[in-house]
Amino acid sequence: MVFDNWFMFPISIVIATIAMSSGVGGATFFAPILLLGLGLPPEVAIGVGLITEVFGFTSGLIAYLRRKLVDFRLAKSILVFSMPMAMLGVVAANYVNPNILKGLLGVGLLAVAFSLLRAPKPVSAEGEANGLATKDDPEAASCLTSAAGETFYYTVSSKKLGAFFAVIGGFLTGMISTGLGELNSYYLLQRCKIPSKVAVATSVFAVAFTAMVAAVGHLIHFVSTGGDTLSTVLSLVVFTAPGVIIGGQIGPFIATKISQHTLEKTLGVLFVLVSMLVLGQLVFA
Repeated sequence: MVFDNWFMFPISIVIATIAMSSGVGGATFFAPILLLGLGLPPEVAIGVGLITEVFGFTSGLIAYLRRKLVDFRLAKSILVFSMPMAMLGVVAANYVNPNILKGLLGVGLLAVAFSLLRAPKPVSAEGEANGLATKDDPEAASCLTSAAGETFYYTVSSKKLGAFFAVIGGFLTGMISTGLGELNSYYLLQRCKIPSKVAVATSVFAVAFTAMVAAVGHLIHFVSTGGDTLSTVLSLVVFTAPGVIIGGQIGPFIATKISQHTLEKTLGVLFVLVSMLVLGQLVFA
C-alpha cells in the first residue's frame, strides 16, 4: 500500500533538520535506516537516500542563500571535480556486488564518525580564533558579509588537497551516498579553518548539486529497471521528500541556536554505532 511507509515522513523531518544544521549529507542517515530498518537492497537504499537528499538540501540551500552565507567561488572549485565523479560513482555502483556496497557504506560511516569526533570547535565571525585571517591581515583572500551583517575574513588554503577531496568525495557520494559533505567538513573547517557558518553553507551548496547529479543517475537506473523496485522507490520518496523539505528549513535556524561542536560529537558517536550494525550484518549474515 502507498501509505505503508508513512512513518518516514516524521523521520525525514528529523533527519533533514540534523543534516542541515551539521552539513552532513542526509543520505548518510537514510541509507542505513532503509538498509537496516526496511531491509532494502543496498543499491536501492543508497539511491532513495540520494534522491531524498536532493529535496532536503535544496530546501536547506534556499535558507542559507537567504542568509548570504555561501561562498560561490569556493563552491564552484569543489563542484567542477565532484559532479563528474559522482556520475562515475553511480556507474561503478551498478557493477559492484551488493555486499561490497554494504561494506563500503559501513566503512564510510565509520570514516564520517571519525571525522566528526575530530572536528574542531567553531571559530568566531571575525576569524580571530585559531590564528584565522582578520580584516587587517593582508593574507585574508576572502571576505563574505551575511544578511545579518556578520563579516567573515578567511583564506582558502591547500587548494590541491581540496580538489583531491572533491574527486574522492564526489565518487563516494555517487557510489555509497556519503563522502563529499564529510570531506568538505574536514577540509573547510580543519585545514582551511573557515568560520563554521560559511563552511556549512558552502558545503550544503556543493553537496546539493553533486547529490542531484548522482540522484539523476540512480533514478534513471530505477526507471529502466521498473517493476517492484521503482514502486518501492516511489512509495518511499512520496513521504521522505516533503519531510526533508520541512526539515531543510528548520536546520539552518537550529544551526544558529546550538553548539556545532556538541552536535558533531553526538553525531560521531551515533555513526560509530550505525556503522557497527551495518558491518555486523555482513559478518553474521
